[in-house]
Formats: sequence, structure tokens, C-alpha cells
Amino acid sequence: MKLDWKRSFKFELEERRVLALDIGSSAVKIAQMDKYNGGYAVTAAGTAEIAASKDNNEQREINTTRAIRECLESTGIRTRMAVCGLSGPEVAVRYFKFPSLPPEEIEGAVTLEAAQVCPFNVEDGAVDYQLIPYDENDVTGILVAATNKLIKNKVQLAKNASLDCVLMDIEGLALLNCLNEYEKRKAGRTTVVLNVGDSFTTLAIMSDNGLPFIRDMAYAGDGIVEEIATENNVSTESIKKILRKESQGLSGDSMEAQLELGDSLERACERLIADVTETLRYYAAQERAAIVEKIFVCGGFALVRGFVELLDKELGATTVLWNPFDKMRCDAGRFCEDMLAKRGPAMAVAAGLAMRSI
Repeated sequence: MKLDWKRSFKFELEERRVLALDIGSSAVKIAQMDKYNGGYAVTAAGTAEIAASKDNNEQREINTTRAIRECLESTGIRTRMAVCGLSGPEVAVRYFKFPSLPPEEIEGAVTLEAAQVCPFNVEDGAVDYQLIPYDENDVTGILVAATNKLIKNKVQLAKNASLDCVLMDIEGLALLNCLNEYEKRKAGRTTVVLNVGDSFTTLAIMSDNGLPFIRDMAYAGDGIVEEIATENNVSTESIKKILRKESQGLSGDSMEAQLELGDSLERACERLIADVTETLRYYAAQERAAIVEKIFVCGGFALVRGFVELLDKELGATTVLWNPFDKMRCDAGRFCEDMLAKRGPAMAVAAGLAMRSI
């Protein structure tokens, strides 16, 4: 079945709201919002863990579908139109600048540009673009591309849960859109969002020129957990339980053990810190952008105790935990409001996706 890719990568905002469906590697997050004059109000939100399936793809699909349905049931959402997010090595976001072209030649030029810059064969993927007013003598814009395999996988997972995936978005762009809605950028400042999930780390940057820079890095929460587990000679599941404890201490463990684990976290994060630092330096050199003064950190791993503080110490810019729901009204009840207060940073992508419409 050939999908309408232009319908999938849709940039324009219209009136009809949709359900945000963020399918991660270990959890599913959903959110729904209504727009009003003062911003957005959350009408429903939820999250559900995806049961581990080792390397069994068929079982993983079953477990993911079950998690989506659990989310829908727990929130009572009736909408069946969903917007999904894409990230990882099968996704590319690039901006382009061409000499002045006739409108009918722009799409062909974008497709040719995508073939040159994408790390995969664009003939096996979808390409879309949006023009941005920048210089009247040039044609400037953003192109996005993703493999058909990745898109069809997200569409199928939604379909398995009786949802219709009517729109695709790039997770890094969704994060920037969400941040720009509530954290107004000051002139001459560069905005940075760092989303650290289990499988991928997304670094999304926006400077004064209005052109986004998105990089998805493979080293993320799972890699950090594996490093810590190996160093301490324990299972990855044991480390995950320890790192995600919300209490101030580790029940039954000594303070010495906690300090050793903290040291392990610092060592395990060295690669991530190096990747982020290198990317920021590359961006500054290429774009001649203003120095980054503040980094907003989100994603499931951002909730690990001591993680954001470690990044703040090492990255050379003020680094803060970002909960996009802090500045939103919640009309979904006290339980949902409390959940978003605690888990909001892990649902930042869902927040950005929920701001889309068809």
C-alpha cells in the first residue's frame, strides 16, 4: 500500500486537533490538547510501559500495541486520529538554500538535495519540505526525510491499536515548536533542547536565523545503563530500578554504594557529554551562532537523579530539567495533573506532537 507522504509530513496548522502518540523503545506516551487564546490546555495524557520482549520483533509489536491500548483506556480518549513522531538514523532534517527558482522547480531541487545529504536512499523514503522567508534572492527552507520502513512501522503500530496515523512529525522539530511556544527566545540567543530517551538522544537547536538543526545520537539511556551495569557487575534491570527511584535514598543500600553508583553514572555519561559538546561546537562553527547559554533537558532519562546536575557541571552552559507542562493548564483532572508534574519531562515529545493539527 502506497501512503500519501505529503499528507504524512504536513507542516501547516489547521483547526482540527489530533491525539499525540509517542512510541518509544520502552514506553508509550499519549497526550491531547485544546488550544485557546492563552496557550494550550491538556485534556488527556497518559503513559504505559512496553513489556520487555528481548529480540523478538513480533512479540515487541504485540507488547507495544498492548501499551497503546492501555494508554487509551486509562485516559478515556475517544479520538482515533493520531500524530506520530520519528527520530533516529532513518530520519534526516536539513535546511537548504537555492538561488532563485521558479515554483515548479523547487520540489525537484529539494529531492535532489535530499539525495545528496540523507544517510539513506531517498528512493526508499519520503521527502517533504517547507519554505522559510529568509532572503528574497534565494529559496530557503527545511527538508525532512524518513525511510518508508520506519514510517510504515509507526503507521502499523497505530493501526494495530485501532488508531489512524494521519500525520507524521519529526521529534526534534516537535520539541523546538513546543519550547518556542512557552520559552520565548531572546534576540541573539541560541535555543537548545536535549531529549535523552532510552534508544536515542536528540539534540535540537534553533538560533536567530530560524533554521533548525537536529541531530539524533545513538548513545542514550540504554547505553548509559549498560556501562553502569558492566562496571558494577550487576544486571541492567537492577540498575534501571535504582536509577529511576524517586526517593532520596536507596532502600537497603549504604551511602557508600550510592556514591559509587553516582561515580559510575558520571563515567557512563562521558560519551554522551562528548557527543553533545562536539555537536554544539560543530554547530557554532558552521552557523556562527551565538554561544549557547541554556540547555533544556527532557526525556525519560532526564528524570534520573543527578543526571541533569551532572550535565550542568560538564556542558559549559546552564542546563535545566524542562517540563513543558509546567506552563500549561490541565483540564484532565488531578491525577493527570500530578502525573504530568512528575513525569512531564519524559512526555516532552508528546507535548510537541499534540500541538499539531490537521
